[in-house]
Amino acid sequence: MSAATERQIITLAAGGPAIQEQAARLLVDGFTQMAPEAWPTLAAGREEVHTALESGKIALGMVDGAGVLLGWVGAMPQYDGQAWELHPLVVHPEYRRQHIGRGLVQALETQVRARGAVTIYLGTDDAMGMTSLSGANLYPDVVGHIHQIRNLGGHPYEFYQQLGYVIVGVIPDANGLGRPDILMAKRLAQA
Repeated sequence: MSAATERQIITLAAGGPAIQEQAARLLVDGFTQMAPEAWPTLAAGREEVHTALESGKIALGMVDGAGVLLGWVGAMPQYDGQAWELHPLVVHPEYRRQHIGRGLVQALETQVRARGAVTIYLGTDDAMGMTSLSGANLYPDVVGHIHQIRNLGGHPYEFYQQLGYVIVGVIPDANGLGRPDILMAKRLAQA
């Protein structure tokens, strides 16, 4: 394995300014097609990275042997630390489908579990018509729509399902009329 393909997980804080700048760029580049309004500028990406580095939060990155940031994930405690929100997760577009996202989420879950969390959850927007929930009036039968969800164009909810997350709800129109946020969660503690 060459130095460029050796991968390790680090904290974004330990990676320093160069890794943090790459993390900001990844947000802009990584969400261009799925949610371009999420981080439309490098300044917005930098602000998100700064927020992810705040005390009490977790921000992990996967780098190759050459110091290239392949992806990163963050989480913040909620509900007095019983539940943590996974936010954000981004993988460099050229390195997707290489288990980078999976590795980052699993490393994050390990750290969150060690901090006493029972649940980890996330919101995964559908602002670009990637599921059958987008463009639909989800009222009054939101649960019925969830049961019949279909992935129309590579939406990441199926990625999270493969990692054990389940859809626990939807916020209809969260991103504008017909553009929902799909809420997913996973139990981390033993029942």
